[in-house]
Amino acid sequence: MAASRSAKVQAEIEKIRAKLAEQQARLKELETKKTEFENMEIVDVVRGMSIPLDELAAILQSIKGGTATAPIPGQVGSKPKPPIPVERTTDKEAITE
Repeated sequence: MAASRSAKVQAEIEKIRAKLAEQQARLKELETKKTEFENMEIVDVVRGMSIPLDELAAILQSIKGGTATAPIPGQVGSKPKPPIPVERTTDKEAITE
C-alpha cells in the first residue's frame, strides 16, 4: 500500500514537471515577442526623427558618452510649458454669488 502512495506522488511530480516545462517555454516565447515589439517601437521612433543614417550612429554615440550638448533633431518637448494661472475665489465669495 505504501508503494501505491509513493507512485501516486511520483505521478503528480511528473505531471507538474511537464506543466512547468510548458510554462517555461511559453514564458521564453513571450519574452522573445516582447523584445521584438520593443525593437519595432525603437525603429519607428528613430525613423520618425528623420535623421540621416550616417548621422544616427554619431548622435547615439554622443548620447551614450554623455557628450550630447544640443537637442537631438525631432526630440519631443525640450522645455515644458509653464502652467496657465487660474483665478481662485475664496469659499466666502463662492457662497455669496
